[in-house]
Amino acid sequence: MSKKTIRDIDWHGKCAFVRADFNVPFVHGSGVISDDTRIQEAIPTIEYLLENGASIILCSHLGRPNGRIDEDLRLKPIAERLATLLDKEIRYTSDEENQTLNISSIRQGEVVLLENIRFSPQEETNDGPFAMSLAKMADVFVNDAFGTAHRAHASTEGVTKFLNPCVAGYLMEKELKYLQGAIDEPKRPLAAIVGGS
Repeated sequence: MSKKTIRDIDWHGKCAFVRADFNVPFVHGSGVISDDTRIQEAIPTIEYLLENGASIILCSHLGRPNGRIDEDLRLKPIAERLATLLDKEIRYTSDEENQTLNISSIRQGEVVLLENIRFSPQEETNDGPFAMSLAKMADVFVNDAFGTAHRAHASTEGVTKFLNPCVAGYLMEKELKYLQGAIDEPKRPLAAIVGGS
């Protein structure tokens, strides 16, 4: 199961479109993140890209806003937590900027977090022009969102038609290696539990 990873790219001067999974739980009604594990798991990929000269556009969803803006599902608390974990300013975009951001407006070494991608109805329908607009923001696609990789959405599958190369981040690579080991050399007795919402 050999896949290209972020280590296979010369990142100097390039912009990475990183599909992350920041779908984290919050303390009910408070806007306070109750478990930041998913954010912390993205840090090694982000740090590697920055250390190797890339600028980064982070893309994620939060909850199920069904293509509408939901004030309770904004990614601002995630941007603030990322800034703390990275000890770095995070540029957090508005809904309008999600539509107009382009690669020339991103500074070398900058980290940009797009607003909740599922606020756009075109995300879940995997709209081609929308996926192309996402692809135009960057040079390389990095999938580091194992939990959403099975979905044919604009930010997970559609963007790959317009960005080349497409590589795995550290979290994606780790999950794939774990699955490969479980399939190729399972330790018995073996049970598989597959679930979802």
